[in-house]
Amino acid sequence: MTGITDVLRQSVVVFSQNYLPISRINVRRAVVLLLAGKAEPLDLSENANTWQIRSPSMILDVPEHIRMKFAGTERIWKVPRVNRREVLRRDNHTCQYCGSRRNLTLDHVVPKSKGGTHSWDNIVTACSPCNSRKGDRTPAQAGMKLRSNPKAPLHPAVAFAEQFWRDQQLDRLEAHF
Repeated sequence: MTGITDVLRQSVVVFSQNYLPISRINVRRAVVLLLAGKAEPLDLSENANTWQIRSPSMILDVPEHIRMKFAGTERIWKVPRVNRREVLRRDNHTCQYCGSRRNLTLDHVVPKSKGGTHSWDNIVTACSPCNSRKGDRTPAQAGMKLRSNPKAPLHPAVAFAEQFWRDQQLDRLEAHF
């Protein structure tokens, strides 16, 4: 049997008023939103989890998914400036040429001397050996291939929504087999 503290640590997916998955919160926060009338339960599938929270005066069923009733005044999100920390985060602290996680530097895909810009779509994480091997050339000239195309980071809510729907598809496939 699970204790109440175990249940309160479980996670609930929060959807916006427009049914966009925006975040994952714990059951405790979901209870507050449901009791305050700021959110409503969502039943996305017949085998979705629900947790029963009991108090002396009521029993509350907390579903795995809730939907906000009001359009939130969402903070304006700006694409972060290109800097070492953000590029490393975007590239998962991995060299985009060989996959190494050691001695990481930043590399301009098209070197600045060849007209490359200091922008999200021209900077990748590279280990020192790969960066030296590439030198002042493009990856094609150096005979190197990028593991992923550089691009600006996604809005956190969009990234969460994409991951949520990807996970849902995997869960459906696993249940099917």
